[in-house]
Amino acid sequence: MSVDAGHRTLVGVGVGRGLVVGPVAKAYPSPVIPGGGGGDPEQLEAAFDQVAASLGDRAAAATGALAEVLAATAQMAADPALRSEARQRVAAGETPAEAVDRAIARFVDMFTAAGGALAERVTDLRSVRDRVVAVLLGLDEPGVPPLSEPSVVVAADLAPADTATLDVRLVLAIVTERGGPTGHTAIIAGQLGIPCVVRTTGAMDLAPGAQVAVDAVAGTVTLDPGPDIREQARARRAAAVALESDTGPGATADGHAVKLMANIGTAKDAERVSLLPTEGVGLFRTEVLYLGRASAPSHAEQASVYGQVLRAFEGGKVVVRTLDAGADKPLPFVTQSGEENPALGVRGYRLVRSHPELLDTQLAALAEAQAATGTTPWVMAPMVTTPAEARAFATRARAAGLTLVGVMIEVPAAALRAQEILAEVDFVSVGTNDLAQYTMATDRLRGELADLLDPWQPAVLDLVDTTARAGLQARKPVGVCGESASDPLLALVLVGMGVTSLSMSVGAIPAVRYALRHHTSAECATMAAAALAAGSAAEGRSAVVALLHEDARETLGV
Repeated sequence: MSVDAGHRTLVGVGVGRGLVVGPVAKAYPSPVIPGGGGGDPEQLEAAFDQVAASLGDRAAAATGALAEVLAATAQMAADPALRSEARQRVAAGETPAEAVDRAIARFVDMFTAAGGALAERVTDLRSVRDRVVAVLLGLDEPGVPPLSEPSVVVAADLAPADTATLDVRLVLAIVTERGGPTGHTAIIAGQLGIPCVVRTTGAMDLAPGAQVAVDAVAGTVTLDPGPDIREQARARRAAAVALESDTGPGATADGHAVKLMANIGTAKDAERVSLLPTEGVGLFRTEVLYLGRASAPSHAEQASVYGQVLRAFEGGKVVVRTLDAGADKPLPFVTQSGEENPALGVRGYRLVRSHPELLDTQLAALAEAQAATGTTPWVMAPMVTTPAEARAFATRARAAGLTLVGVMIEVPAAALRAQEILAEVDFVSVGTNDLAQYTMATDRLRGELADLLDPWQPAVLDLVDTTARAGLQARKPVGVCGESASDPLLALVLVGMGVTSLSMSVGAIPAVRYALRHHTSAECATMAAAALAAGSAAEGRSAVVALLHEDARETLGV
């Protein structure tokens, strides 16, 4: 869709809940290599080093998912295989800028062909290419320019490194032409509480400074919005502020308790989130501690970090996910080379097959932190597929001295055998992002297939429902820690299925809390039945919207 008098609204895929109005700030484009190439061969290694160090510094200063992906991108800039190919190309007669461009292009082709989670790293690879080439050519670093006023950031796509440079106080929204709703830009925007619209055809035709309205709920970008849209934006912001004033525990209108918790990635996150109205941590991504390193963190270092997190939530609920490496989070000291499809390979709990010492060290460190703080962590393994794997993990964890042991349900096989898995563990948590990807056989990077990854897909909801019903039968907790938990409408459906806790970015909690407080558990069950009976994701969502109370529909902006 082009931007002209006849087409004033661009349509994409919305992420988040905000409606904002502001001027466009466009990102600097990728550097173009001149016809004669360019760059000093003696500066090739230094350029890679400079970019890797810069990204590493940003990772150290960031938190949560942003820190995780920045560290992984820094690791790409330091990758010896990538550097070796660039050096070989220079030796063969290419200029340094050409060598970097073509070497990374080959890796992009490899990652794209591999598909799955590895293909999601293509944006990060291109970011490394742009930054190294810019250094070699003496150009301004690509990405978002310094903002002087609250603005809508528009880009073809944003790498995590680009997002890290943003002054979030001045970012009203993010709009990209590429990407997908479960890609890095969308996830980080959600973590920061920034409305986002991805896959927005025609976004790069918007002129810098042009006034636009970005509606993350509708997935639209409207050029030169009129007074009605501006009033809607003001009203939705006022409603959001009002929602934030309610700080009570999660519960339905008839008092059915549902824990509303936060996703975190670092000890800093824990300390920040502990001061906010949450009911604990539903997902502590421990792999952040491992990224960007040449070797695994020691037992002592891990015990110290885990202790900081547990102390921040003294006596509260903290769900710790053991190392989820592999696929889009490769680690040089464990990742197997030559995997044709890493998303379906040795990742998550499966690393115990080749590197059992990693899990044993982590479990021992968690047990030490438990003893030191007096707070018992809920420990779960990612990418568990069979009851036998659940049993093996539980045995290992309990032998280490951990008493609350669970697993993640991210694979359809695990959801279909949830009853048998729950017989082996104390709880399960559904990771809806990966569950959707594996159920629908759809690469999360392929934005044009975003409809298949819609969390409202009936097939995905069937598997969540199967898991929740198994939990009710076993009388054991079933949580959801994927992006589905942050959607207040879908939260009603999940609770109606029997999900007992929801974990999300902190900024999403107020709307979810409000939605639950204004509907009874019986109404949630009716909504769940309607979503499960629908023939498509869109029909399911529409059926639930129709069942919302009128005041809730207005407050939530649906």
